[in-house]
Amino acid sequence: MSAQAARNALPRTALDDTLAALADPHRRRVVDLLRHGPRRAGELAEAAGLSAPAMSRHLRSLRVAGVIEESHPAFDARVRIYRLRPGAMAGIKEWLDETERFWTGQLAAFKAHLEGGG
Repeated sequence: MSAQAARNALPRTALDDTLAALADPHRRRVVDLLRHGPRRAGELAEAAGLSAPAMSRHLRSLRVAGVIEESHPAFDARVRIYRLRPGAMAGIKEWLDETERFWTGQLAAFKAHLEGGG
């Protein structure tokens, strides 16, 4: 990235991180699977048809973005259980709500303009 591009770049936000993590279809599949409850990494890999290393990379991306969280059961600290992080999608929902309000207003103004004949 050039120095000029770096100066013009917008700061990265949590929304950017969440959207970037969810841009991959395998990661969206993981989110879909976790909507039904917590699962081990191996279960997620099998259900998604991915190798363990590939799933590990996807889980790391989702974890870093704050979409999922990892825990270790008391009976075996080597086992990792993944679950959706509560409120992880709040930023997306807020952004979509704001965008919908904006476009609803814009379209209403356009409709009024057209109906006003001008």
